[in-house]
Amino acid sequence: MWRSALIVMAACLLSMSASGARADVTVREQGVTVPEEQRVTGGPEGWRATPRYRVHKAAPAPGGVRPEFITGQGYTPSQIIAAYGISGTGAGQTVAIVDACGSSSIAADLAAFSSAYGLPPATLNIIPISGQYNDCQPGSANAVGWGFETSLDVEWVHALAPDATIDLVVPPSDYFSDLFTAVYYAGHTLHAQVVSMSWGGPEFSSEKYSDYVFESPGTVFLAASGDSGSGAQYPATSPYVVAVGGTSLYLSNGAGTLKFPEVAWEDSGGGPSQFEAKPRYQTAFGIPGATRRSIPDVAFAADPYTGVLVYDSNYDPSSGNLWIAGGTSLSAQCWAAIIALADQGRAAAHLAPLTDGHNALYELAVSRKRYNAYGLYRDITWGYNGNYAAARGYDFVTGLGSPIAGSLIPNLAVWQ
Repeated sequence: MWRSALIVMAACLLSMSASGARADVTVREQGVTVPEEQRVTGGPEGWRATPRYRVHKAAPAPGGVRPEFITGQGYTPSQIIAAYGISGTGAGQTVAIVDACGSSSIAADLAAFSSAYGLPPATLNIIPISGQYNDCQPGSANAVGWGFETSLDVEWVHALAPDATIDLVVPPSDYFSDLFTAVYYAGHTLHAQVVSMSWGGPEFSSEKYSDYVFESPGTVFLAASGDSGSGAQYPATSPYVVAVGGTSLYLSNGAGTLKFPEVAWEDSGGGPSQFEAKPRYQTAFGIPGATRRSIPDVAFAADPYTGVLVYDSNYDPSSGNLWIAGGTSLSAQCWAAIIALADQGRAAAHLAPLTDGHNALYELAVSRKRYNAYGLYRDITWGYNGNYAAARGYDFVTGLGSPIAGSLIPNLAVWQ
Protein backbone atom coordinates (compact mmCIF):
# COMPACT_ATOMS: atom_id res chain seq x y z
CA MET A 1 0.00 0.00 0.00
CA TRP A 2 1.56 3.25 -1.12
CA ARG A 3 0.94 6.12 1.28
CA SER A 4 3.85 8.47 0.67
CA ALA A 5 2.96 12.06 1.47
CA LEU A 6 6.11 13.28 -0.20
CA ILE A 7 5.52 15.70 -3.03
CA VAL A 8 8.33 15.83 -5.49
CA MET A 9 8.47 18.62 -8.01
CA ALA A 10 11.03 18.65 -10.77
CA ALA A 11 11.15 20.59 -13.98
CA CYS A 12 13.52 19.68 -16.74
CA LEU A 13 13.98 19.89 -20.46
CA LEU A 14 14.82 16.63 -22.16
CA SER A 15 15.87 16.38 -25.75
CA MET A 16 16.50 13.41 -27.95
CA SER A 17 16.94 13.31 -31.68
CA ALA A 18 16.24 10.54 -34.16
CA SER A 19 16.63 12.76 -37.20
CA GLY A 20 18.84 15.65 -36.11
CA ALA A 21 15.97 17.99 -35.16
CA ARG A 22 15.47 19.14 -31.58
CA ALA A 23 12.30 17.95 -29.82
CA ASP A 24 12.06 19.25 -26.26
CA VAL A 25 9.65 17.81 -23.73
CA THR A 26 8.87 19.98 -20.73
CA VAL A 27 8.25 17.61 -17.83
CA ARG A 28 6.78 18.45 -14.45
CA GLU A 29 6.51 15.58 -12.01
CA GLN A 30 4.45 15.87 -8.84
CA GLY A 31 3.45 13.00 -6.59
CA VAL A 32 0.04 13.27 -4.95
CA THR A 33 -1.39 11.53 -1.91
CA VAL A 34 -5.16 11.25 -2.37
CA PRO A 35 -7.15 11.83 0.85
CA GLU A 36 -8.98 8.75 2.08
CA GLU A 37 -12.38 10.39 1.62
CA GLN A 38 -11.68 10.90 -2.10
CA ARG A 39 -10.85 7.27 -2.77
CA VAL A 40 -13.11 5.30 -5.06
CA THR A 41 -14.22 1.74 -4.44
CA GLY A 42 -14.58 0.37 -7.95
CA GLY A 43 -15.86 -3.08 -8.77
CA PRO A 44 -15.75 -6.30 -6.80
CA GLU A 45 -12.73 -6.88 -4.59
CA GLY A 46 -9.69 -7.53 -6.73
CA TRP A 47 -11.32 -6.43 -10.03
CA ARG A 48 -8.58 -5.41 -12.44
CA ALA A 49 -8.36 -3.64 -15.78
CA THR A 50 -6.52 -4.68 -18.93
CA PRO A 51 -4.73 -2.22 -21.24
CA ARG A 52 -6.24 -2.29 -24.72
CA TYR A 53 -3.20 -1.93 -26.97
CA ARG A 54 -2.08 -4.51 -29.52
CA VAL A 55 1.49 -4.73 -30.80
CA HIS A 56 1.83 -6.02 -34.35
CA LYS A 57 5.60 -6.08 -34.75
CA ALA A 58 8.79 -4.08 -34.53
CA ALA A 59 9.10 -1.34 -37.15
CA PRO A 60 12.02 -0.16 -39.28
CA ALA A 61 13.93 2.92 -38.18
CA PRO A 62 12.08 6.22 -38.72
CA GLY A 63 12.28 7.48 -42.27
CA GLY A 64 10.46 9.84 -44.56
CA VAL A 65 7.23 8.97 -46.34
CA ARG A 66 6.00 5.48 -45.54
CA PRO A 67 5.12 3.14 -48.39
CA GLU A 68 1.77 1.46 -48.86
CA PHE A 69 0.03 -0.19 -45.91
CA ILE A 70 0.57 -3.65 -47.32
CA THR A 71 4.26 -3.49 -46.36
CA GLY A 72 3.18 -3.19 -42.72
CA GLN A 73 5.53 -0.35 -41.88
CA GLY A 74 3.07 1.59 -39.74
CA TYR A 75 1.33 4.92 -40.14
CA THR A 76 2.91 8.21 -39.17
CA PRO A 77 1.08 11.14 -37.53
CA SER A 78 0.91 13.02 -40.84
CA GLN A 79 -0.78 10.07 -42.55
CA ILE A 80 -3.44 9.72 -39.83
CA ILE A 81 -4.03 13.48 -39.80
CA ALA A 82 -4.54 13.45 -43.58
CA ALA A 83 -6.72 10.31 -43.54
CA TYR A 84 -9.23 11.87 -41.14
CA GLY A 85 -8.88 15.52 -42.11
CA ILE A 86 -7.73 16.57 -38.65
CA SER A 87 -6.70 20.18 -38.04
CA GLY A 88 -5.94 22.34 -35.03
CA THR A 89 -3.34 22.22 -32.26
CA GLY A 90 -5.25 21.82 -28.99
CA ALA A 91 -3.64 24.95 -27.55
CA GLY A 92 -5.02 25.88 -24.14
CA GLN A 93 -6.52 22.44 -23.56
CA THR A 94 -5.54 19.66 -21.15
CA VAL A 95 -5.90 15.96 -21.87
CA ALA A 96 -5.52 13.75 -18.80
CA ILE A 97 -4.39 10.20 -19.55
CA VAL A 98 -4.86 7.64 -16.78
CA ASP A 99 -2.48 4.69 -17.03
CA ALA A 100 -1.39 2.32 -14.30
CA CYS A 101 2.35 2.14 -13.63
CA GLY A 102 3.29 4.75 -16.26
CA SER A 103 6.70 4.53 -17.91
CA SER A 104 10.12 5.46 -16.59
CA SER A 105 11.20 6.40 -20.13
CA ILE A 106 8.12 8.29 -21.29
CA ALA A 107 9.78 11.72 -21.46
CA ALA A 108 12.70 10.44 -23.54
CA ASP A 109 10.47 8.24 -25.71
CA LEU A 110 8.07 11.12 -26.38
CA ALA A 111 10.98 13.37 -27.31
CA ALA A 112 12.33 10.77 -29.73
CA PHE A 113 8.90 10.22 -31.29
CA SER A 114 8.35 13.96 -31.68
CA SER A 115 11.75 14.49 -33.24
CA ALA A 116 11.32 11.59 -35.68
CA TYR A 117 7.99 12.86 -37.00
CA GLY A 118 8.46 16.63 -36.87
CA LEU A 119 6.17 17.36 -33.95
CA PRO A 120 6.53 20.50 -31.82
CA PRO A 121 7.74 20.42 -28.20
CA ALA A 122 5.40 18.69 -25.77
CA THR A 123 4.26 19.69 -22.29
CA LEU A 124 3.84 16.63 -20.09
CA ASN A 125 2.84 16.63 -16.42
CA ILE A 126 3.53 13.29 -14.75
CA ILE A 127 1.36 12.83 -11.67
CA PRO A 128 1.88 9.63 -9.68
CA ILE A 129 -0.89 9.23 -7.12
CA SER A 130 -1.22 7.04 -4.07
CA GLY A 131 -3.31 3.89 -4.13
CA GLN A 132 -4.46 0.84 -2.22
CA TYR A 133 -2.24 -1.59 -4.12
CA ASN A 134 1.20 -1.68 -5.71
CA ASP A 135 1.64 -3.91 -8.72
CA CYS A 136 4.12 -1.94 -10.80
CA GLN A 137 7.47 -3.40 -9.82
CA PRO A 138 10.12 -2.18 -12.30
CA GLY A 139 10.81 -4.75 -14.99
CA SER A 140 7.71 -6.83 -14.25
CA ALA A 141 5.49 -7.90 -17.13
CA ASN A 142 2.74 -5.68 -15.74
CA ALA A 143 4.99 -2.63 -15.67
CA VAL A 144 6.37 -3.29 -19.17
CA GLY A 145 2.87 -3.74 -20.62
CA TRP A 146 1.46 -0.62 -19.03
CA GLY A 147 4.64 1.19 -20.04
CA PHE A 148 3.90 0.46 -23.68
CA GLU A 149 0.31 1.59 -23.19
CA THR A 150 1.63 4.82 -21.73
CA SER A 151 3.91 5.42 -24.72
CA LEU A 152 1.13 4.82 -27.24
CA ASP A 153 -1.33 7.03 -25.36
CA VAL A 154 0.91 10.01 -24.73
CA GLU A 155 2.57 9.99 -28.15
CA TRP A 156 -0.67 9.84 -30.12
CA VAL A 157 -2.49 12.50 -28.14
CA HIS A 158 0.54 14.70 -28.77
CA ALA A 159 0.60 13.68 -32.45
CA LEU A 160 -2.95 14.90 -33.10
CA ALA A 161 -3.22 17.75 -30.57
CA PRO A 162 0.42 18.85 -30.35
CA ASP A 163 -0.08 22.02 -28.30
CA ALA A 164 -2.39 20.47 -25.70
CA THR A 165 -0.98 19.90 -22.23
CA ILE A 166 -0.91 16.23 -21.26
CA ASP A 167 -1.48 15.25 -17.63
CA LEU A 168 -0.34 11.66 -17.18
CA VAL A 169 -2.04 10.47 -13.98
CA VAL A 170 -0.38 7.29 -12.74
CA PRO A 171 -1.88 5.03 -10.05
CA PRO A 172 0.39 2.31 -8.63
CA SER A 173 -1.76 -0.62 -9.79
CA ASP A 174 -4.35 -1.64 -12.36
CA TYR A 175 -7.01 -2.50 -9.80
CA PHE A 176 -10.25 -0.71 -10.60
CA SER A 177 -10.25 1.07 -7.24
CA ASP A 178 -6.87 2.70 -7.92
CA LEU A 179 -7.65 3.50 -11.56
CA PHE A 180 -11.03 5.03 -10.72
CA THR A 181 -9.46 7.11 -7.96
CA ALA A 182 -7.01 8.43 -10.55
CA VAL A 183 -9.82 9.16 -13.02
CA TYR A 184 -11.80 10.98 -10.33
CA TYR A 185 -8.73 13.05 -9.48
CA ALA A 186 -8.17 13.93 -13.16
CA GLY A 187 -11.73 15.07 -13.73
CA HIS A 188 -12.74 16.54 -10.38
CA THR A 189 -9.47 17.94 -9.02
CA LEU A 190 -7.38 18.68 -12.11
CA HIS A 191 -10.51 19.62 -14.11
CA ALA A 192 -8.96 18.41 -17.35
CA GLN A 193 -11.16 19.10 -20.37
CA VAL A 194 -10.62 15.52 -21.55
CA VAL A 195 -9.89 12.34 -19.57
CA SER A 196 -8.97 9.22 -21.54
CA MET A 197 -8.90 5.59 -20.42
CA SER A 198 -7.24 3.00 -22.67
CA TRP A 199 -8.33 0.11 -20.51
CA GLY A 200 -11.32 -1.78 -19.19
CA GLY A 201 -12.54 -4.98 -17.67
CA PRO A 202 -15.62 -7.17 -17.29
CA GLU A 203 -18.88 -5.53 -16.32
CA PHE A 204 -20.17 -6.04 -12.78
CA SER A 205 -23.67 -5.77 -11.37
CA SER A 206 -22.94 -2.73 -9.17
CA GLU A 207 -21.11 -0.73 -11.86
CA LYS A 208 -23.72 2.03 -11.98
CA TYR A 209 -22.61 3.05 -8.50
CA SER A 210 -19.20 3.91 -9.95
CA ASP A 211 -20.65 6.09 -12.72
CA TYR A 212 -20.36 9.25 -10.60
CA VAL A 213 -16.60 9.09 -11.22
CA PHE A 214 -17.27 10.16 -14.82
CA GLU A 215 -19.58 13.11 -14.10
CA SER A 216 -17.68 16.39 -14.04
CA PRO A 217 -18.82 19.68 -15.67
CA GLY A 218 -16.58 20.70 -18.53
CA THR A 219 -14.98 17.28 -18.92
CA VAL A 220 -15.42 14.55 -21.53
CA PHE A 221 -14.41 11.04 -20.43
CA LEU A 222 -13.49 8.48 -23.10
CA ALA A 223 -12.67 4.77 -22.89
CA ALA A 224 -11.61 1.95 -25.18
CA SER A 225 -14.48 -0.39 -26.05
CA GLY A 226 -12.25 -3.50 -25.90
CA ASP A 227 -10.10 -5.68 -28.15
CA SER A 228 -11.84 -9.05 -27.86
CA GLY A 229 -14.66 -8.65 -30.34
CA SER A 230 -18.35 -8.62 -29.45
CA GLY A 231 -19.17 -7.96 -25.83
CA ALA A 232 -19.28 -4.96 -23.54
CA GLN A 233 -16.78 -3.84 -20.91
CA TYR A 234 -16.63 -1.24 -18.16
CA PRO A 235 -16.01 1.72 -17.94
CA ALA A 236 -16.93 2.01 -21.64
CA THR A 237 -20.50 1.03 -20.78
CA SER A 238 -20.95 3.92 -18.37
CA PRO A 239 -23.52 6.31 -19.89
CA TYR A 240 -21.15 9.17 -18.96
CA VAL A 241 -18.19 7.76 -20.93
CA VAL A 242 -17.71 8.05 -24.69
CA ALA A 243 -16.93 4.47 -25.75
CA VAL A 244 -14.55 4.23 -28.72
CA GLY A 245 -14.46 1.22 -31.01
CA GLY A 246 -12.04 0.27 -33.77
CA THR A 247 -11.68 0.12 -37.53
CA SER A 248 -9.19 -1.13 -40.11
CA LEU A 249 -7.76 1.76 -42.12
CA TYR A 250 -6.13 1.05 -45.48
CA LEU A 251 -4.12 3.94 -46.92
CA SER A 252 -2.57 3.96 -50.36
CA ASN A 253 0.32 6.39 -50.07
CA GLY A 254 2.31 8.72 -47.87
CA ALA A 255 -0.29 11.45 -48.22
CA GLY A 256 -2.84 9.43 -46.25
CA THR A 257 -5.50 8.80 -48.91
CA LEU A 258 -7.78 5.78 -48.59
CA LYS A 259 -6.92 2.75 -50.72
CA PHE A 260 -10.12 0.94 -49.69
CA PRO A 261 -13.14 2.01 -47.61
CA GLU A 262 -12.53 2.02 -43.87
CA VAL A 263 -14.04 -1.14 -42.39
CA ALA A 264 -14.89 -2.53 -38.95
CA TRP A 265 -12.03 -4.14 -37.04
CA GLU A 266 -12.95 -7.70 -36.17
CA ASP A 267 -11.74 -7.35 -32.56
CA SER A 268 -13.53 -4.07 -31.81
CA GLY A 269 -15.48 -4.40 -28.57
CA GLY A 270 -19.18 -3.69 -28.75
CA GLY A 271 -22.67 -4.72 -27.79
CA PRO A 272 -25.34 -3.95 -25.19
CA SER A 273 -24.46 -3.53 -21.54
CA GLN A 274 -25.71 -6.13 -19.09
CA PHE A 275 -26.47 -3.59 -16.39
CA GLU A 276 -26.61 0.02 -17.63
CA ALA A 277 -29.96 1.36 -18.85
CA LYS A 278 -30.24 2.90 -22.30
CA PRO A 279 -29.38 6.61 -21.89
CA ARG A 280 -31.59 9.37 -23.24
CA TYR A 281 -29.20 10.37 -26.01
CA GLN A 282 -29.37 6.84 -27.49
CA THR A 283 -33.15 6.69 -27.09
CA ALA A 284 -33.52 10.06 -28.82
CA PHE A 285 -31.27 8.95 -31.68
CA GLY A 286 -33.41 5.85 -32.18
CA ILE A 287 -31.04 2.94 -31.58
CA PRO A 288 -33.37 -0.03 -32.04
CA GLY A 289 -33.82 -3.16 -30.00
CA ALA A 290 -31.62 -2.93 -26.95
CA THR A 291 -33.07 -1.59 -23.72
CA ARG A 292 -29.55 -1.22 -22.31
CA ARG A 293 -26.68 1.12 -23.00
CA SER A 294 -25.07 0.28 -26.34
CA ILE A 295 -21.37 0.57 -27.13
CA PRO A 296 -19.32 1.82 -28.84
CA ASP A 297 -20.41 5.41 -29.49
CA VAL A 298 -17.83 6.18 -32.18
CA ALA A 299 -14.78 4.56 -33.79
CA PHE A 300 -11.28 5.20 -35.11
CA ALA A 301 -8.38 3.22 -36.58
CA ALA A 302 -7.41 0.34 -34.26
CA ASP A 303 -6.36 -2.71 -36.30
CA PRO A 304 -2.69 -3.37 -35.43
CA TYR A 305 -2.11 -4.82 -38.91
CA THR A 306 -2.87 -1.35 -40.28
CA GLY A 307 -1.38 0.18 -37.15
CA VAL A 308 0.52 3.30 -36.19
CA LEU A 309 4.11 3.84 -35.11
CA VAL A 310 4.92 3.97 -31.40
CA TYR A 311 8.31 4.69 -29.83
CA ASP A 312 9.00 2.67 -26.68
CA SER A 313 12.51 1.86 -25.52
CA ASN A 314 11.52 -0.61 -22.77
CA TYR A 315 9.05 -2.98 -24.43
CA ASP A 316 11.66 -5.29 -25.99
CA PRO A 317 15.02 -3.49 -26.32
CA SER A 318 16.55 -6.42 -28.19
CA SER A 319 14.08 -5.86 -31.04
CA GLY A 320 14.37 -2.08 -31.20
CA ASN A 321 12.51 1.00 -30.03
CA LEU A 322 9.92 1.56 -32.77
CA TRP A 323 6.76 -0.55 -32.98
CA ILE A 324 3.63 -0.93 -35.07
CA ALA A 325 0.61 -1.09 -32.79
CA GLY A 326 -3.11 -0.50 -32.52
CA GLY A 327 -6.06 -1.51 -30.37
CA THR A 328 -9.02 0.50 -29.18
CA SER A 329 -6.62 2.21 -26.79
CA LEU A 330 -5.29 4.01 -29.87
CA SER A 331 -8.84 4.81 -30.97
CA ALA A 332 -9.69 6.31 -27.58
CA GLN A 333 -6.59 8.53 -27.53
CA CYS A 334 -7.20 9.81 -31.05
CA TRP A 335 -10.76 10.74 -30.11
CA ALA A 336 -9.45 12.39 -26.93
CA ALA A 337 -7.30 14.59 -29.15
CA ILE A 338 -10.29 15.37 -31.39
CA ILE A 339 -12.33 16.52 -28.39
CA ALA A 340 -9.40 18.73 -27.30
CA LEU A 341 -9.31 20.27 -30.78
CA ALA A 342 -13.06 20.93 -30.61
CA ASP A 343 -12.68 22.52 -27.16
CA GLN A 344 -9.93 24.73 -28.56
CA GLY A 345 -12.48 26.00 -31.08
CA ARG A 346 -15.09 26.42 -28.38
CA ALA A 347 -12.70 28.53 -26.30
CA ALA A 348 -12.08 30.76 -29.33
CA ALA A 349 -15.87 31.13 -29.71
CA HIS A 350 -16.22 31.94 -25.98
CA LEU A 351 -18.15 28.75 -25.34
CA ALA A 352 -17.70 26.40 -22.40
CA PRO A 353 -15.88 23.12 -23.06
CA LEU A 354 -17.97 20.09 -23.86
CA THR A 355 -19.42 18.21 -20.91
CA ASP A 356 -19.92 14.45 -21.35
CA GLY A 357 -19.88 14.76 -25.16
CA HIS A 358 -22.67 12.31 -25.98
CA ASN A 359 -25.42 14.84 -26.65
CA ALA A 360 -23.24 16.68 -29.16
CA LEU A 361 -22.02 13.53 -30.92
CA TYR A 362 -25.47 11.99 -31.27
CA GLU A 363 -27.29 15.20 -32.18
CA LEU A 364 -24.73 15.91 -34.90
CA ALA A 365 -25.40 12.40 -36.29
CA VAL A 366 -29.10 13.50 -36.31
CA SER A 367 -31.13 10.28 -35.92
CA ARG A 368 -31.49 6.71 -37.05
CA LYS A 369 -33.83 7.69 -39.88
CA ARG A 370 -31.82 10.74 -40.96
CA TYR A 371 -28.42 9.37 -40.03
CA ASN A 372 -25.46 11.58 -40.88
CA ALA A 373 -27.55 14.21 -42.64
CA TYR A 374 -24.73 16.72 -42.07
CA GLY A 375 -22.01 14.41 -43.42
CA LEU A 376 -19.83 14.55 -40.30
CA TYR A 377 -19.15 10.81 -39.90
CA ARG A 378 -17.66 8.14 -42.10
CA ASP A 379 -20.30 5.42 -42.01
CA ILE A 380 -18.67 2.01 -41.56
CA THR A 381 -20.87 -0.55 -43.29
CA TRP A 382 -18.64 -3.61 -43.75
CA GLY A 383 -17.07 -5.98 -41.26
CA TYR A 384 -18.05 -7.63 -38.00
CA ASN A 385 -16.74 -8.30 -34.48
CA GLY A 386 -18.11 -11.77 -33.87
CA ASN A 387 -21.79 -11.50 -32.96
CA TYR A 388 -22.43 -8.14 -34.61
CA ALA A 389 -21.94 -6.69 -38.08
CA ALA A 390 -21.28 -3.16 -39.21
CA ALA A 391 -24.29 -1.59 -40.92
CA ARG A 392 -25.66 1.71 -42.12
CA GLY A 393 -25.99 4.14 -39.23
CA TYR A 394 -25.33 3.03 -35.68
CA ASP A 395 -23.97 -0.48 -35.06
CA PHE A 396 -22.41 -2.51 -32.24
CA VAL A 397 -18.97 -2.55 -33.89
CA THR A 398 -18.24 1.06 -34.83
CA GLY A 399 -21.05 3.04 -33.22
CA LEU A 400 -21.89 6.19 -35.18
CA GLY A 401 -18.79 5.69 -37.32
CA SER A 402 -15.38 7.31 -37.57
CA PRO A 403 -14.92 11.09 -37.76
CA ILE A 404 -14.74 13.23 -40.87
CA ALA A 405 -12.77 15.49 -38.60
CA GLY A 406 -12.44 18.44 -40.93
CA SER A 407 -16.22 18.85 -40.70
CA LEU A 408 -16.98 17.34 -37.30
CA ILE A 409 -14.50 19.37 -35.23
CA PRO A 410 -15.84 22.78 -36.38
CA ASN A 411 -19.40 21.60 -35.66
CA LEU A 412 -18.46 20.38 -32.18
CA ALA A 413 -16.76 23.73 -31.65
CA VAL A 414 -20.05 25.63 -32.03
CA TRP A 415 -22.53 23.04 -30.76
CA GLN A 416 -24.85 24.29 -27.99
